Amino acid sequence: MAPDPDWPSVAYEERSWTPTTEIPRRWRTTYAGPYLAAVVPTIESVVVDTPSAVAALADEAATMLAAFDAELGVELVPYGAILLRSESASSSRIERLTASARSVALAELGDRSRRNATEIAANTAAMRAALRLADRVDEAAILETQRTLLDDVQPDAVGWRDQQVWIGASSYGPHTAAFVPPHHERVRPAVADLVAFVERDDLPVVVQAAIAHAQFETIHPFTDGNGRTGRALLHAIFRAKGLTRHVAVPVSSGLLVDVDRYFDALDAYRNGEPVPIIERVSEAIHAAVVNGRALVESVRSIRQRWSDGLVARPQATVWRALDVIVRQPVLDSALLQRAIDVRAQAADDAIGRLVDIGALEQVTVGRRNRKYAAPEILAALDDFADRGGRRTPPA
Repeated sequence: MAPDPDWPSVAYEERSWTPTTEIPRRWRTTYAGPYLAAVVPTIESVVVDTPSAVAALADEAATMLAAFDAELGVELVPYGAILLRSESASSSRIERLTASARSVALAELGDRSRRNATEIAANTAAMRAALRLADRVDEAAILETQRTLLDDVQPDAVGWRDQQVWIGASSYGPHTAAFVPPHHERVRPAVADLVAFVERDDLPVVVQAAIAHAQFETIHPFTDGNGRTGRALLHAIFRAKGLTRHVAVPVSSGLLVDVDRYFDALDAYRNGEPVPIIERVSEAIHAAVVNGRALVESVRSIRQRWSDGLVARPQATVWRALDVIVRQPVLDSALLQRAIDVRAQAADDAIGRLVDIGALEQVTVGRRNRKYAAPEILAALDDFADRGGRRTPPA
């Protein structure tokens, strides 16, 4: 696809380079002297002229997204929480961070024994932060999202970067990199321009969100966490513009269907071609709604079987506990006490009833600090992840 003549492509400027590590003799010439860093064009006021077929694809995606969000908005069962967890896991998987749903849920309870699971749990918290701050998608909100993501696992990387970064090639220097984002002196002005673009109200939301995401990834404003923060930004924009109100539809699971095309679309954007990333995000929304609906139906069926197996008075604590384990499929008594505001004995009794019907099983050894898992919910989450990572065969 040829570059859009009306869309600005990335330019490059020469920057001096001082090696920060000892370089083997054979590579010193390669990684010596100046290098080229990107200069990201401003997009605050750029005209967005989308081909009619692509505009129709984006409009269809927006309609699907809004309809699915509205469907779940009237549900009493907290499906939003399980979809948010699914989006966080899928976004992390794009960064090659994988873990079982059980490991991630245990990490949310404080188990730090598995690094990947801990990072994915942090991504769930970052997603919550992005959605919570969606009423003001600005520099502070973006920073808070990245801080939530990395504060516990990589605190040194929190905040706007103060060094040059690059994508691909050697750690010795940026000279042979696949892409060298802007010099760190240019990051803050570029982010301010991006925020101004997001504040516009003259663009279709999916088109605007896709372009904002690609621009963010091109700026690469952090030393780490750019991809996950950038995909959280998609959801913040959907929420800020009113396209979604209740749930975070797991768009990253749709991007996972063909990660290579997603990365190719980001590369194309840097070359002045915004259409591929609009197409890719629109297609990802379609796939995410289909996969998300399958997850919700699976969880709905599981919960109905649990309800059918329970014999209890209508006001019994165990009924409220059912919704908690959909939202938090690994838990302990203390978490349940906080979630539904009951005393320890009532929480323990409810857990016991749920163990009796097979909804929960103990996953720790001994009687102290016991933790319980909902194996059917965890299996549904793992199945969702497998579907998201399964590339669709060509037609």
